[in-house]
Amino acid sequence: MTSADSLKDLQTTVGEMLDSNTTKTLHEGNVANNSSWGSVSIGFSITMMITGLVGNSLALILVYISYRKKENKRKRSFLLCIGSLALIDLFGQLLTSPVVISVYRNGLEWKQLDPSGKLCSFFGVCMTTFGLCALFLASTMAIERAMAITNPHWYSNHMKTRVTKQTLAVILLLVFFFALLPIVGVGKYTLQWPGTWCFINTGDTEVPGNRFFAITFALLGIFSLLVTFSCNVVTIRGLIIRCKTKSGTSQSSKQWERLTTETVIQLLGIMCVLLICWSPLLGLMLRMISTHVSSKECISKDSTSNHISNSDAHFDCDFFLTAIRLASLNQILDPWVYLLLREILLRKFCLVANAVSNCSTEDHKEAQTALKKQKQDLPKSQSS
Repeated sequence: MTSADSLKDLQTTVGEMLDSNTTKTLHEGNVANNSSWGSVSIGFSITMMITGLVGNSLALILVYISYRKKENKRKRSFLLCIGSLALIDLFGQLLTSPVVISVYRNGLEWKQLDPSGKLCSFFGVCMTTFGLCALFLASTMAIERAMAITNPHWYSNHMKTRVTKQTLAVILLLVFFFALLPIVGVGKYTLQWPGTWCFINTGDTEVPGNRFFAITFALLGIFSLLVTFSCNVVTIRGLIIRCKTKSGTSQSSKQWERLTTETVIQLLGIMCVLLICWSPLLGLMLRMISTHVSSKECISKDSTSNHISNSDAHFDCDFFLTAIRLASLNQILDPWVYLLLREILLRKFCLVANAVSNCSTEDHKEAQTALKKQKQDLPKSQSS
């Protein structure tokens, strides 16, 4: 073997070693980045799960105590709706959050936990069922409150707890059957970016009925939001009108004003929470359906390349993850905006507002008294 051949073999060996070390270093760096990002994400998921469980459990306890009181018979329909919403949000957290946490702990490898794909379908059914149920229950409570304010006599005569229970059961069954459509071949649930959850496929046009199922979900969500907003506006208007007709100095009129203030603030809070939590997801779903984009494309592209050439698709995938987290946040905020916030914070807010109002009124009266006294003393000083 000549010296030239030995030199060539040495260069080849060194090159292979450098390539091997470079590949190993890059791989370790990617694993470290993924693990660190996953640890942040798993902390986020655990925090949301614990917060949701605590809030909804407290709401269920308060609803049960209020429902047993005899003086709350007229409120039982509304309490049933709030209790059903808290129970649905609680089950939604219990059935979906542990799956997400398990995938994070498994290194974002969904297929290792779910090689058959049945867990993905189960996850998608849960997301669709509990998401739409929460929206429809919000609409049901908005309709119930609007009828109680605008037509109290009809409400007291016809709105019985039996009717409320039947309505809630029908809503739950219809939403559940709708969520089962991909199981029978109409639409499809697929793994979504970053590979920790499954939801409706928005970009696959080859699956029968997939476009119909995705558009129907988005439109049903938007419809329920519009119903909730419209009924809450009607309720606020009715409360303000009745408050003006009952205005006076009596104790009952002051109590009615306080109750009106609490209810209006609560309804405004409900409307803001629903708008912030659900409008990004529903709007983005319609956009992704129209452009035939699905967040599962980010998983396949990310596995082959560290850079996604289509910036729009990458933006949609990241924003879709943020939007679904906002929608999940609604399950945590529901018990607070419907019940706990009013019980704990609104009373204190109204007490502070009344205290400030009373102080300013007393100061104004003292100023008026002092001014009158000065006017009375003025002629005396002039005459002397």
